[in-house]
Amino acid sequence: MASSSALTLDHPANDITITVAHRGSSYPIAVSPTSLLADFQATIEDLTDVPIPNQKLLYKGKKTSNNAEEDTIEDAGLKDGVKVMLVGGTSEEVGGMRREEEEAKRRQRIDRERRAKPQTKVRSTGTPSLSNQYKFHAVRPHPLLPSSPEATAVLNRLANDPAIRHVMQVHKFTVGVLTEFAPHEHPDKLGYNTNMGQLISLRIRTNLYDGFRPYLDVRKVLMHELTHNVWSDHDNNFKELNSQLNREVLEHERSLTANTHTLGFDDTFSSYEPSSELEGEATSFVLGGGGQDSTLTRPRGNESPEERRRRVLEATMARLKKEEEELEGACGTTAAEKESASEAR
Repeated sequence: MASSSALTLDHPANDITITVAHRGSSYPIAVSPTSLLADFQATIEDLTDVPIPNQKLLYKGKKTSNNAEEDTIEDAGLKDGVKVMLVGGTSEEVGGMRREEEEAKRRQRIDRERRAKPQTKVRSTGTPSLSNQYKFHAVRPHPLLPSSPEATAVLNRLANDPAIRHVMQVHKFTVGVLTEFAPHEHPDKLGYNTNMGQLISLRIRTNLYDGFRPYLDVRKVLMHELTHNVWSDHDNNFKELNSQLNREVLEHERSLTANTHTLGFDDTFSSYEPSSELEGEATSFVLGGGGQDSTLTRPRGNESPEERRRRVLEATMARLKKEEEELEGACGTTAAEKESASEAR
């Protein structure tokens, strides 16, 4: 429960009041501007049971420094009346997260061992069904951020997306945990893949924590990270597979819309607008993306339909290539993770 009155650290006459918000509760704390930040965090620990090492204090798009033993409240830029959001979990919660990661690692090891064994072919006598092996085995919202039900819904939508499930079945992809990370934790990243599928983390929230990023943008990042289940480096092998996966997502969605189960670019796509067809054609070469500028499809002078198609295709490919370059820059699959993945294989 939120405290009913402000708690005082020291020097009451010079106190300012800082309100700490954590999981729906507010804690007004009276503190001297010259008090150490570490003392302020100790008070927060008493109120919330969140240990100091687990605390991240966010305010006005900033977070507190790492020099809590030396910096004062004033040094940290905390002023009277400011509201601070506390992100952090208790020791018990953090321990639970680690146990989940260990369980995901164990499942990944079992999956690798199973794939290494010779498989007995069994003739099917019924309707084909999706394998229970090639999927996201768990989804987990960030336990220390607000609105977990909404975050869970976003992650579940990704995990159960028919096109993504289709791609995972075709390519035999297994992911232990699909989760999110807080924007302030990796401000320059959109996603990362740990140990080639042990855990995929995505940034699904906006930078200001006031909502969620567009679904198709997040799904595009997820397809990028799924490609890291096979290739670690952003080389030509990676780009070819990444383009293939995105193309298969597009094709599968089109086949569902046309009520078919075929995959190639055939007559079933005739019901789509030319811009959609060009998007699909461009995706054959580079990573697929969002909408297209309608001005590109307008005829220019005496331009023939074929010339217009070629011009639009080139512009679409250039845009999608730029999007892929931006995704590579925002990918957090680090060299250390790649090395760890190589050792695990």
